[in-house]
Amino acid sequence: MKTAIYPGSFDPVTLGHFDIIKRASGLFDCLIIGVLRNSSKSYLFSEEERVNMLRSVTGDMANVQVCAFDGLLVDFCQEMHADVVIRGLRSAGDMEYELPMAAVNRKLSEKVETIWLSASPGYAAVSSSAVREILSYGRSAEGFVPEKLVPFVDGKGAGNAAGKEKLTLISG
Repeated sequence: MKTAIYPGSFDPVTLGHFDIIKRASGLFDCLIIGVLRNSSKSYLFSEEERVNMLRSVTGDMANVQVCAFDGLLVDFCQEMHADVVIRGLRSAGDMEYELPMAAVNRKLSEKVETIWLSASPGYAAVSSSAVREILSYGRSAEGFVPEKLVPFVDGKGAGNAAGKEKLTLISG
């Protein structure tokens, strides 16, 4: 069984992320979405919210799992018995960032192979940071995040605090 991990912060999950998830889930027996837990980074969405958003949009994908992790990606791969890391590329700049990371991961574990999937044309400009910027000006994330997440994601914009009822909407 071939298992791949698609790691990221997913703060928030975007249509570009979801496109990579759909495509990668068709290539592997098991796709694990690894939500990065990094205490030195500040997130708009909590770890629980990021995991729940991903579970909400992948719930009908039988071969997709979502879990949070911290530490080295290669250690997480070993723990999950995964031998492939999936990374999405939107531009040449992404490749400049991703290539050295893949080389370090390969040096740490020759068992882990990195595979890049290029962004579908409609998602090349979509990023979590762009969504956070849009939200900071009180605009909607519609067209940037999966439709069912729009009310929850928009609730975080312009200083709004998302209530528990909105979190329940996406996790239920």
